Amino acid sequence: MGSRKTEAGVERTYYAAKQWVNRALGDDNSLFTPGKAIWTPKALEEVRAGFMEKPEPGEGNTFQKLEHQLAGSSPEAYQLAAEALYFVYLTPHVPSIKDATKLERVRRVLGWSGQEIAIPDDLVAGLAPGIATIGRAFTSGLPAYLGFIIEFAEQWKQTQDDIEGCLQDPWSFKRFAVEVSSRFRSALLRSPNYAAKTIGQRHALLHLVHPDTFEPIVSERQKNRISERLGNYATGSDADADRNILQIRQALEGELGSDFQFHDKGIRERWDSPGNQPPPPPPPIGLQAVDLQPLADKTYLPVSFLETIKELLAEKRQVIFQGPPGTGKTYVARELAKFLAGSDDRVSLVQFHPSYAYEDFVQGFRPTLMDNGQAGFKLTDGPLLEIAEKARNSDKPHYLIIDEINRGNLATVFGELYFLLEYRGEKMRLQYSDKDFSLPKNLFIIGTMNTADRSIAMVDLALRRRFYFVEFHPEKWPVKSVLRRWLENTANDVEWVAAVVDKANNLLDDSDAAI
Repeated sequence: MGSRKTEAGVERTYYAAKQWVNRALGDDNSLFTPGKAIWTPKALEEVRAGFMEKPEPGEGNTFQKLEHQLAGSSPEAYQLAAEALYFVYLTPHVPSIKDATKLERVRRVLGWSGQEIAIPDDLVAGLAPGIATIGRAFTSGLPAYLGFIIEFAEQWKQTQDDIEGCLQDPWSFKRFAVEVSSRFRSALLRSPNYAAKTIGQRHALLHLVHPDTFEPIVSERQKNRISERLGNYATGSDADADRNILQIRQALEGELGSDFQFHDKGIRERWDSPGNQPPPPPPPIGLQAVDLQPLADKTYLPVSFLETIKELLAEKRQVIFQGPPGTGKTYVARELAKFLAGSDDRVSLVQFHPSYAYEDFVQGFRPTLMDNGQAGFKLTDGPLLEIAEKARNSDKPHYLIIDEINRGNLATVFGELYFLLEYRGEKMRLQYSDKDFSLPKNLFIIGTMNTADRSIAMVDLALRRRFYFVEFHPEKWPVKSVLRRWLENTANDVEWVAAVVDKANNLLDDSDAAI
């Protein structure tokens, strides 16, 4: 059964989650009234604008505030909000909230639409069991949980080309969910009060959509602790706690059976009892816990945005910052790399251009004066091999920054690195070498890409699959507010400049050519 729970009644919850996936994500269909278009981009935008962009009223409980924020919405938007709330309520088993209370609250929001809509009995039954026990703090975090589902679905509708593939592959689905966190449109979810709480809902979403891969655990702290303290059961150390836990589960099934849970008595003590456990191993290279606030203060970027980039690097080890010129891509790449590496000498920078070749970047024969005084050629390592060798002989993280990565002929410059970027740890014979080579796991790569450059068309799908992409656009969060914050801090007598730039970008109406 894997990580899927098996106690009586829980199959109804998984059934309900599957219906939401098929109807809301696979289509624009309603969960409660099949055949009716509810999960549409238009309705999602309306709910986000009404619920998440309006200031929260100062008085009233969560639902009184929600009713005030959604006032005047279309019937479709009200129904979507109720269905999103229903999906959020599939996860928690909250001792202080009765099953009937969950149902009453969903029906309350549904009633704001002014329409008579009945929730099907099979879906009502799905609310009862709950997947994860959550404390009283659940109610205070409800706006964040609900907001995350709205943001996720809206971005899903806007950016998913291969919906079926993403729904079939758990790790592709997780990558998309993590990327959503890096580009929250709503100021509500970017606020310190809510940003951290969205992580729990993301873990809940992963389990409900892929219950045989991801654990029914909504605490990132607990997942990290399981990964660290039971890591000796994993076949290999991975930066992704979910991948480690999947290996740990597979290793323990021979001893505990296929339907155990990490919170079962006798198992939880192995990873959650400090007195009985050896000190946890150090975090994987490059992922040491670090306070990013000093970097946020220096770059004027939110800590949550920098944390997301760090998380993307931890999972895939290579990201690309993309956006128009002047958005700080190279500056942030250099400052982030130096901050995470801990030393300038563990960071290298190269800039690609049309004449840049494999021999310049990886390894090749270059003109030299031989020992006999005659001109000749010598096999010389390029910047990639140089920093890879430094990283291999170190236990510290190393960073390679590739500026203007799209200006080179990437298939020519990277060569067999296409394989090595995807399969870290695997070895391959380089074209000028008689020795096998691999990219060390403590080497991280940050590229920058100018989206106003026509050469962006040369970035093929094979490379896009190997990098996470992080948006740097001046009319979107978080870059939009950087200039204003900098002016407020250093030159508040000319704050009007930020307003002029915003006005100019509105007139340009071209994200890739924005100022």
